[in-house]
Amino acid sequence: MANAASGMAVHDDCKLKFLELKAKRTYRFIVYKIEEKLKQVIVEKLGEPAQSYEDFTASLPADECRYAVYDFDFMTAENVQKSRIFFIAWSPDTSRVRSKMIYASSKDRFKRELDGIQIELQATDPTEMGLDVIRSRAS
Repeated sequence: MANAASGMAVHDDCKLKFLELKAKRTYRFIVYKIEEKLKQVIVEKLGEPAQSYEDFTASLPADECRYAVYDFDFMTAENVQKSRIFFIAWSPDTSRVRSKMIYASSKDRFKRELDGIQIELQATDPTEMGLDVIRSRAS
């Protein structure tokens, strides 16, 4: 267990699953949840490699905050296959104020645990993390 500045611990599984996504591409995405009572970040959901971006966004709750990592594949203008690892801080407008504060204050500390994040995105509603946004940030 890593100790966090905000008093938030990070479960070992969070890093292990991220390393598997990064090195072996075992997963398409990972959704992380803060267990507020336990004061720790845990893995809530793992996406299979074949799952789509729509599957990913559908796995984020409409009115609760989450952290997520998404491995985005795309073709460059020169037709080269590339991939970018996105860190997404999902903080919907409808989520509880306290929850937003906890996720915001723990984010940088948690993100540092995940070595290999290439692009960070913050979203308060689905349009802010639409596929078009992801595409434009990746290239």
